Amino acid sequence: MSTLSSLDAVTELFYGHDPSLDAWLLYFFTENNIEYAIKPEVNASPEQIRFMVDVSEGQVFAPCSDWMLKNLLGTELTPSLLKEYRHEWRLLVRLVYENIDDRYTRRKVLALSRHKFKAALDSTFLIPSRLLKQLVTIFLCQCPVEDPMRAKKSLMNKRAQAFIASPAFRQHLNTCPSSCLGCQGIQELRWELNLLELKRLFSLSTCNKIWEHDPGGYDMEHVCEDTQGFGSKLDAILRPLIGPDVVNPLRILFLPDTSGGIMFDLLIVKALLHQGHKVIMALKEGFYFEAPTFWDREFDPVFAQEFDQALFLADADISKNNLLKALRENALVVISDGTRERLNLYRTSVTFARAWKESDLIIAKGARNYRRLILNSHAFTRNIISYYRQPDGNLCLHYKRRSPRVIKITEKQILAKAEMIMQSMRTKRSEGELVMFYSAIIGSVPGQLKTAKRILNTFVEYLRKKLSGALIINPAEHFEQGMDGDDLMYMWEKVQRSGLIDVWRFQTVTDIEKSFELMRERVPPVWLGKDATFSTGCTKEMHIALDVQQKHPELQIIGPNPEKFFRRREYGVGKYFDVSLDRP
Repeated sequence: MSTLSSLDAVTELFYGHDPSLDAWLLYFFTENNIEYAIKPEVNASPEQIRFMVDVSEGQVFAPCSDWMLKNLLGTELTPSLLKEYRHEWRLLVRLVYENIDDRYTRRKVLALSRHKFKAALDSTFLIPSRLLKQLVTIFLCQCPVEDPMRAKKSLMNKRAQAFIASPAFRQHLNTCPSSCLGCQGIQELRWELNLLELKRLFSLSTCNKIWEHDPGGYDMEHVCEDTQGFGSKLDAILRPLIGPDVVNPLRILFLPDTSGGIMFDLLIVKALLHQGHKVIMALKEGFYFEAPTFWDREFDPVFAQEFDQALFLADADISKNNLLKALRENALVVISDGTRERLNLYRTSVTFARAWKESDLIIAKGARNYRRLILNSHAFTRNIISYYRQPDGNLCLHYKRRSPRVIKITEKQILAKAEMIMQSMRTKRSEGELVMFYSAIIGSVPGQLKTAKRILNTFVEYLRKKLSGALIINPAEHFEQGMDGDDLMYMWEKVQRSGLIDVWRFQTVTDIEKSFELMRERVPPVWLGKDATFSTGCTKEMHIALDVQQKHPELQIIGPNPEKFFRRREYGVGKYFDVSLDRP
C-alpha cells in the first residue's frame, strides 16, 4: 500500500496517522494472533513489550525482521517470501512423514495443513514462523508423542558431551596461545585468558557437525583447529561489558539455539559464572524441533546431569521479588520463555520479560535469534550479542547497543533509595517524632494517574499542616523516571518491613473527598466510593502491614477494614493497576 511503501524504516510505523494503515496493521496482528486487545490471556501487554523493546506510544513493533514485515505488509507474494513459506512447509512435511505411521492420519494432517498453507499464501499476512506454529499444533494434536524429537535431541546432547570429554577437546581448550600474551598486569592477563577461552567456546558451540554426526564421522582435531573463534571482534565487544575494568558483575540472559550446542553453551555459562556473573538461561516451553526445552531434564540423563547445579524456575508469572531472590541465591537460573516457536516477544512469559528487564546483557545464539533481534531495526532495552555460523562455515558476531532512551534501574539503586528513606525515618524517630506511612491509590484507576497523584499530594500536605511531630511518607514523592510498578513495590516493601513505621494509614473515602474539597473541585464519578481497598498496591501493602504488625505489635493500622482489601490480585506486568482490570 502507498503509505507503507513511502516509509524508509519500519520504526516509522505508528498508529493514529492513517486509518487505512491502522486497519492494515490491526489485520496483520490479528491474523498472526498476537494482538493483546483480542487475546490478552496469551499475548504480552504493551507494558510487557516495553520491558524488552523501546517503543513509543502508538509505535508498531512486529516480532520479525524488517525485511519480513515489509514483505508481509506488501500487496503481493514475492519470490523471497514464497521461499520462506516453502521452507516452513518442508519442515512440517518431514515431521509428519517421520512421526506418523498411520497412512490415513498422515494424509488427514497434510490435507488440513495444506488448506492452512494455501490460505497463508493467498493473504501473505501470516509470519512464516507463526504459520509453522499453527501447522505443528495440528500435527501434535494427531501425533501420540509429546516431543517427536526427544530421542534425537538426547542423541545430539550425548554426541556433544562425548566430544567435550575427548582428549582433543581438552587439549584444544587448554592449549596456551602460540605467542606469549603481553602481560601488563595480572588482571589484564587473566582477562586475556578468559577471552581466549570464550573465543574457543563460542566458536565450537556453533559447529553443528559435532552433534549431528557420530564422533567417528569426523576428525576431532581438525574440527578444533577449524574453529578458531572471532578474532579481535569479540574482545572489542566484550571488553567494555565484562572486561578487566568493569567493577560490577553482570546479569546475563542467555538464549540458546539447538540441542547438542547447548552442551557448549553451558560451558560458556560456566566460564561466565567463573568470572563472577549471574546467568539466566531461557529454554523453550514445549516442542520446537531441535531446540532444547525446559522439560528436557526429565527425559534426557545427559541434559539433567549437566544442569544439576542450576535452579529451574517453573513459574511462568514470577514476581520481581522472587526472581531477584532466586538470582541472589543461585548463579545459574533456568526458565522457560513460554513459547514453542521462534523467539516471539509477544508470546513470551511474564517471567521471561522480567528476566530480560533484570538482565544487563542478552546473549542470543543462532541465526533465528539474529533475524529477530539484529535484523529488526527497533532498539531494545538491553545490550544484545548475537552470534551464529553461516552455512558456508563463516562465523558471524553482532552487537546491538541498548536504546539510549532507556533508563535502567538496578536492584542496587533501588536498595540504595530504600536505605536513604529508612535513614530519614531513623533520624526522625531519634528526634522523638512519629513515622507515618500513607498508602493510597496511585495507579489503580486506569487513566487517572495524574489525578491520583494530585489527590495524594493534596491530602498529605493537609496532614502535615494538621499533625505536628510526625514524618509523613508520601510514596508519590519518591518516584523516579524509569521505575515501574515492579520496582516501586520492591523498594517500598524493603522500607515497610524495616519496623520503622509507627502509624500506617490507608486512604479512605473521606480522605479522597477531603482532597477534592481542598482542591475546590467536585468528586468526579470515577472517584466516587473509592478508597485504598480498590488499589492493587494497597492490598499488597495491607498484607505486609498485617505481617509486620505480628512482629511489631505497636504498629497502628488506620483505614478501611482489612477484610475489605482482598479483592485485588496482582499487578499487570509493568502496570500500576490490577491485572484483572486490564482484561476486556
